[in-house]
Amino acid sequence: MPGVKDRVALVTGAGSAGGIGFAIAKALHVAGAKVAVTSTTDRIHDRAREIGAGVFATAADLTRPEDVARLVSETEATLGPIDILVNNAGMTQTGVSLPGGHFTALDEATWARGLDMNLGTAVRMTRAVLPGMCARGYGRVIHTSSVTGPVVAIAGSSVYATAKAGLMGLTRALALEVGPKGVTVNAVGPGWIETESSSEAEVTAGRHTPVGRPGKPEEVAHAAFFLAAEEASYVTGQLIVVDGGNTLQEYKVAL
Repeated sequence: MPGVKDRVALVTGAGSAGGIGFAIAKALHVAGAKVAVTSTTDRIHDRAREIGAGVFATAADLTRPEDVARLVSETEATLGPIDILVNNAGMTQTGVSLPGGHFTALDEATWARGLDMNLGTAVRMTRAVLPGMCARGYGRVIHTSSVTGPVVAIAGSSVYATAKAGLMGLTRALALEVGPKGVTVNAVGPGWIETESSSEAEVTAGRHTPVGRPGKPEEVAHAAFFLAAEEASYVTGQLIVVDGGNTLQEYKVAL
């Protein structure tokens, strides 16, 4: 089965050793893809070495159009045309604090920054690679969305929920536009996944899922890997929820 072998895959937001982006990049590399990774800091070079030989890495701030253009140009010059784009950047950024709070308490700058980190980065990256994918007649775009926004919501997380819901609107609209060109656009929706940035409250919430534990980044990576594979050619415009069944239940604790 061809899977992702010899395909060029670019994964954003892969700087955390315990994060979803890093897990996705590792899964793609093991399966034979030519992998490029990026994050906002130079720790991405450590992640590249940990993934294995031949991985291309560069730091980039995807809220800056010039960094997006450079990232795509350098990746394609090093590995070849991009076949698979995984838009995982968002939610957290090293050195950047985005306070939560109720909608009316958020100032304009906080709102704009949250949308840019969680939606704007994916828009810029997708816009940069999509024309080439369409011209070549092949491509896979996978967004890391969330259950928050598309499926459920959390009080005090209106910016994040809005951005992730918007990402699903983008996913569906693009699936219609580029499906005839041989390009699929899908998303994974993680629930309570235990990463390096998880709070104790989030880990506790994961213990109240039907599965009885928070998820692992590798479990999200397997869903993303399926969507990245050649065999997923008839799946587009979809959200694959990876949440241990949490959004199925009304009661979150045992009765």
